[in-house]
Amino acid sequence: MLLSAGLLPALAHAQSADIDSGDTAWMITATALVLFMTLPGLAAFYSGLVRVKNVLSVLMQCFAITCVVSLLWVIGAYSLAFSDGGSLQGFIGSVDKAFFAGITRDSVNGTIPESVFSMFQLTFAIITPALVIGGFAERIRFSAVIGFTVLWLLFVYVPVTHWVWGGGWLAKLGVLDYAGGIVVHVNAGMAALVAALVIGRRRGFPETAMAPHSLPLTVLGAGMLWVGWFGFNAGSALAANGNAGMAMLVTHLGAAAGAFTWMIMEWVRYGKPSVLGIVTGMVAGLGTITPASGFAGPLGGIVIGGLAGIVCFGATQLLKRKLHIDDSLDVSPVHGVGGVLGSLLTGVFVDASLGGAGLAEGMTVAKQVGVQALAVGATAAWCGVMTFVILKVLAATTGLRVDAEQENEGLDLASHGERGYTS
Repeated sequence: MLLSAGLLPALAHAQSADIDSGDTAWMITATALVLFMTLPGLAAFYSGLVRVKNVLSVLMQCFAITCVVSLLWVIGAYSLAFSDGGSLQGFIGSVDKAFFAGITRDSVNGTIPESVFSMFQLTFAIITPALVIGGFAERIRFSAVIGFTVLWLLFVYVPVTHWVWGGGWLAKLGVLDYAGGIVVHVNAGMAALVAALVIGRRRGFPETAMAPHSLPLTVLGAGMLWVGWFGFNAGSALAANGNAGMAMLVTHLGAAAGAFTWMIMEWVRYGKPSVLGIVTGMVAGLGTITPASGFAGPLGGIVIGGLAGIVCFGATQLLKRKLHIDDSLDVSPVHGVGGVLGSLLTGVFVDASLGGAGLAEGMTVAKQVGVQALAVGATAAWCGVMTFVILKVLAATTGLRVDAEQENEGLDLASHGERGYTS
């Protein structure tokens, strides 16, 4: 027993020789920050934006999505996204790591335990379908939310993740997506747009005003998102190093520039800057800087964030006020348009002459932007078609939308038998 006790420290050291404790500590922290973005960040942000009769439904959807995606991730989604493919090499991974087969305490990904890497990626898989619910809030059946989450994760999120981050065909072309401009924001924005069109407008939209029931709750959620986004972007360095530090700085500048320019646009357009506007601009800046956060420098952060406040503001006016598309919480004009804009500008601001990390050998700005455009187009097309198919399948089976009486009553009572506020 004494001999064994003497050997244990040496064995433990040998098993963890490839693991960097500093990187691991940072990635555990970053993982918690990204989960914090969904619960309670996004949940609070979204629930404050809906009417009082639907506040619990949004909170419930965020919680349920977190649970469903977490289970699916272990069952097979992680393996399909991040393992080598079989006959469909480049398009989808294999099931070699289904149920986390072979992932032990000693499994390593880079300088961190694979358990930490997989958990970090899980938090991205959670927030992406959670973002989509903003497109159909206040009118969808809860059973449809669950069904949509399962099918959309497996047939949209997982393949695109493999294409970009799992060594798939877009990764081989040299696409740059540091933390999810394509995988998260283009995907979520396109899905929300298709969902809003398929499910249809809320009853009374756009004639009836549907103001947020609690802007203080929304601002609280926005603050949580801003802080959590440091884990989202700086954590994507997968190490505690200079790349993480620069990504954090650039992320903050993107958020500040997006919020400020949106505020100015609204001030000029309507005569008064609104609280809703400044927090929406912050989210636009964060979503738009996400793909470039680890590649651009401070200049890129300010320019990309500033353009996000202008372009996403214009997109919101076009989709909601001109075209009357009822993307309830502006997912497509903020996250979708922002994701497209940021992904394209990543190809510009990665250039070292603009303070970026530098282009890959043999790559020019024009060629990089072309690769970015191809990735955006392929992702939007795949997501749009598959989201449409998934929604039509659900419409023919579980049904998509609550009836008129339930919508008027509110989803809190109709779907969950509870009220968010008792007085």
